[in-house]
Amino acid sequence: MPSASTPPSDMSDARGLASSLGIETREVRVDGVVESLLTVLGTSRSKIAKANLQARTRMTVLYFYANSLGRLVAGTGDKSEILIGFFTKYGDGGADLLPIGHLYKTQVRRLGKSLGVQRRILDKPPSPQLWPGHRAADELPAEYDKLDLILHYVFDAKLSQAEAASRAKAGTEVVARVLEMNRRSAHKRALPPSLVG
Repeated sequence: MPSASTPPSDMSDARGLASSLGIETREVRVDGVVESLLTVLGTSRSKIAKANLQARTRMTVLYFYANSLGRLVAGTGDKSEILIGFFTKYGDGGADLLPIGHLYKTQVRRLGKSLGVQRRILDKPPSPQLWPGHRAADELPAEYDKLDLILHYVFDAKLSQAEAASRAKAGTEVVARVLEMNRRSAHKRALPPSLVG
């Protein structure tokens, strides 16, 4: 589901990987839908609002096909992204199942390597590509190799902030930012609250 901010190399990699795995593909450009919505809604000055609209449009397309074909939507979220809320609520965060949701980003890369995914894809810097030049590293407190260690020590090993920082060889301010991202994104990981009963 490319948009104007999707690099041609990403599309080529996606097509090649799908083909090698025998996965049926359909290409649906989302620019027109997003632009139509912005025309109706009014242009927002918020880059994040526009980016999230694009992610939610993609999920709408996926659910259209899932409903039409009697299928489920498999999400791409991994444990790293889920724990820090690095996904769009009801966008890429909306799915029927999360097959890699229990794996940290670094584990996903190792799994890809063991499955024979091309090095070019595995080494590609993570990027949502919701605007030109969009890189995950610009929004995260650390690269994934460090971030995953922090998340593991805090959430799996249940270490204190100071112990996690020491073990991950990260500054305490980085660990504090990771924990703040987790706290602020709690609503993304929970069902909406109900006023009934």
